[in-house]
Amino acid sequence: MITAETVRKALRGVKDPELNLNIIDLGLVYEVDVDEAGAVGIKMTLTSPGCPAGPEITEDVRATVADLEGVSGVDIEIVWEPYWTPERIDPRVRAFLGI
Repeated sequence: MITAETVRKALRGVKDPELNLNIIDLGLVYEVDVDEAGAVGIKMTLTSPGCPAGPEITEDVRATVADLEGVSGVDIEIVWEPYWTPERIDPRVRAFLGI
């Protein structure tokens, strides 16, 4: 059975092409829900509303999750609350980047 943790692990392979960092470490994924039927719901954001890589990131998320065994569907909701800031980046990655 597919779990939220399995989905999050898979999403580590999806990178923001502008920053070359995965969307989990960037803090772009706010919520992952999986129901009994294998439908996955993802609430996520982008680094800005006008992010030019937004469509590419969203499609990469959809394709990555849809390829997981046991997934029956993928619903991605882009949200702007809370608004993304660099403080959402994983502390280890922030330290590595010198932020």
